[in-house]
Amino acid sequence: MLSKIKHLTLGIFAFIILSACSTSPTGRSQILLFSDNQLSQMSEQTFNAMKSEIKISNKSIENNYVICIAKHITQQLPDSVFSGNWEVVVFDDPQANAFAMPGGKIGVYTGLLEVASNQHQVAAVIGHEVGHVIAQHGNERMSRSALISAGAQATSAALDAYNVENKATIMQAFGIGAQYLGILPFSREHESESDLIGLELMARAGFDPRESVQLWINMSAANEGKAPPEWASTHPSSETRIRQLNANMSSALSIYDEVSNKPTCK
Repeated sequence: MLSKIKHLTLGIFAFIILSACSTSPTGRSQILLFSDNQLSQMSEQTFNAMKSEIKISNKSIENNYVICIAKHITQQLPDSVFSGNWEVVVFDDPQANAFAMPGGKIGVYTGLLEVASNQHQVAAVIGHEVGHVIAQHGNERMSRSALISAGAQATSAALDAYNVENKATIMQAFGIGAQYLGILPFSREHESESDLIGLELMARAGFDPRESVQLWINMSAANEGKAPPEWASTHPSSETRIRQLNANMSSALSIYDEVSNKPTCK
């Protein structure tokens, strides 16, 4: 009986994985379990909650500057990513960060404008964040978490069925393994992929891709002594990001050189 349940469970997992298989813009295999409509609805709810809970900048200079950069970036996107007008909000918060969500949402924290010293560096961050949307990384992360959760439940049920001793220790090991062998490397892969998508995106928009390297030099200086080791982090180290960006700089510069009407966001 247990064997039949085990095989049925594996069959269901295999069906889900095969039916949800997709490919990222860089050719990497993905599992996407959620629909675009589901993600857009979740993004709308989350974004509205953030706007009600986090102070929004009332400085027109900051807002116009960020909106100008975001507009040039999003103009490079096909309608399949989002066909409407992107909503761009500048949050009055000291963290040097930004984000983009499915359904045309972009948030930039004012702290980023202290680290990203020009329009090109801000464009590198916004391009990177929009890259997450293009590659459907949010969907992929949620899908992977759902599968890991289902796997943990199945493992727990199997341990109970066989009255296995030290269940708590085994489940703890399962959680640690999922974190360090699955979730964290997976997140770093997303970040590296978005760096490369963003590099091309900013170049197509007419922003100097070489400034993406300077951005991470600035980020490294701002985070000196605060960042965890790469193996324990959801993000690649600044050194890794700089190396990967430089390795792909030649093709990005070729695109940038072809852009005749380059932005002047001030």
